[in-house]
Amino acid sequence: MPSPLPDIGLPDLSRCRRVLIVKPSSLGDIVHTLPAVHLLKKAWPEIEFTWLVNPEFASVLEGNPDLAGILPFPRGNFRGVGGLLRFRRWLRDTLPQSGPWDAALDFQGLLRSGLIAKASGACMRIGLSDSREGARLFHTTVIPVDGGAHAVERYLAIPRELDAGGPVEFPLPEGSCPAALADGEVPARAVLLHPFSRGKGKSLTAAQTIQLCELLAPRPVLIIGRSDTPLSGTPENARNLLNATTLPELLWLIRRASCVISVDSG
Repeated sequence: MPSPLPDIGLPDLSRCRRVLIVKPSSLGDIVHTLPAVHLLKKAWPEIEFTWLVNPEFASVLEGNPDLAGILPFPRGNFRGVGGLLRFRRWLRDTLPQSGPWDAALDFQGLLRSGLIAKASGACMRIGLSDSREGARLFHTTVIPVDGGAHAVERYLAIPRELDAGGPVEFPLPEGSCPAALADGEVPARAVLLHPFSRGKGKSLTAAQTIQLCELLAPRPVLIIGRSDTPLSGTPENARNLLNATTLPELLWLIRRASCVISVDSG
């Protein structure tokens, strides 16, 4: 169990008007953070929470009633030669224009997010005790967490330490019907199969994917996700939607499928 906070007093968010949520990636981690932000908004409905996020994941937050805004973090612009200089320029010129911020909550816990929290100009910067890469040096308040706990529980440590408790809820958008489904309907008893991942050793092979579809027959299977792996010879009960759905469309499908089978990244 994490050790209790030293008796230095916790920050009072009731004095804040605008708070920056720093959690730019990845998709799963963003979803895991939703309950924590939801509890904070319920406890302090007058606060305007803005979420800093990579543009490719922003659609998961669009329409979220807990947020006053979304701040795109163009991480792709900071890769390659000169990336560090472009990042420093963004911290110096672009980030301050989105403020002023009364507090920054660093749920990411890396050097990059610690620098963002510091550069926001917020006097109140809250992070977690298992932050890495020196991010804690930029936090004015460190919330103790069990590093082995599930990500949802780790992120919930911030609202709970600040006495913002309540049930765990995930405010996610309804999503939209995939353009690839011309009839706008998910077949009855359909299984969503997400077989591929970027991580080494985390994906099914193409042959295993085809075999699994055959074993699930006659139930209809929708193969979803993204992959460069060629997939041919799918059985009649399977439909290949690889690289053919947006995040809102995936949400729509997940809400309507009878079952989801997924590898790690799902």
